Amino acid sequence: MEYALRTDGITKIYGKHTVVDHVSMHVKKGDIYGFIGKNGAGKTTFMRVVAGLAAPAAGTMELFGSGDLEKQRQRLGTLIEQPGLYGTMTARDNLEVVRKSFGITGKHAVDEMLEFVGLAQAGKKKVKNFSMGMKQRLGIAIALFRSPDFLILDEPINGLDPEGIKEVRDLLSKLNRERQITILISSHILGELSKIATNYGIIKEGVLIEEFAAEDLKSRCRRCVKLVVDDVQRASTILEEKCHITEYDVPKEGVLRVFDEIDNSWVINRELVEGGIHLKESYLAGQDLEGYFMDLLGGASNV
Repeated sequence: MEYALRTDGITKIYGKHTVVDHVSMHVKKGDIYGFIGKNGAGKTTFMRVVAGLAAPAAGTMELFGSGDLEKQRQRLGTLIEQPGLYGTMTARDNLEVVRKSFGITGKHAVDEMLEFVGLAQAGKKKVKNFSMGMKQRLGIAIALFRSPDFLILDEPINGLDPEGIKEVRDLLSKLNRERQITILISSHILGELSKIATNYGIIKEGVLIEEFAAEDLKSRCRRCVKLVVDDVQRASTILEEKCHITEYDVPKEGVLRVFDEIDNSWVINRELVEGGIHLKESYLAGQDLEGYFMDLLGGASNV
């Protein structure tokens, strides 16, 4: 399996605070990897470390299977935090500055990029008068100017209206589909992220707690009865022998998710209690995407 990014134990410390805590991430070539976590969880700091904008305190990293990070970072395009744009200049003038700084001789490159990101008709309009969506597309254009193989985007749809979100989402899908660009993207807007992401990583308080593929998400968000018990092994036996249920799993210690007989959860509860199980909690769960992530991250604010 070929990875665009593979890290092992990446750690970043500011003062006495560990912002990124031994993160081992795996982004396969061709992925659109959705990076999810609350504000302050360490998403931006981790992206800065990958891009070479911050030095890790510990850990190792490979880009495209190589430890020669200086060379491989030339294959990156990044949009981390706010794009650095000249507000009193046009989109074309901004890209001309970028073209010259990169030493790209063909002036047609600017026209091609403006067309690709949908800004060819921006004309002489100054960037300071652009909508947020137009600014984000120009920022992505700058990140794309050296034809990167790997794009790192920190909250590219944050603050956009629905039309702007769709424009950026369609652009990223196009980049991934037509140019085979691998994308690492963080976003608070989970419903939109789920429309394009092929894989996910969940970070909580600096720790990467889970990685999984998009196809796993439906089963993870599937309606179920969640049971918190004192003895998972014995409870599993009761489910199978007394309730004739085989559709269940054990996502973590002390927790069962039952996918069969959801409408008869009272029967499940009765059999468990009569079987001597200490049933601490029993509730319906897994009804939507955001609920699943909130459950993982522990709270509903600032995901």
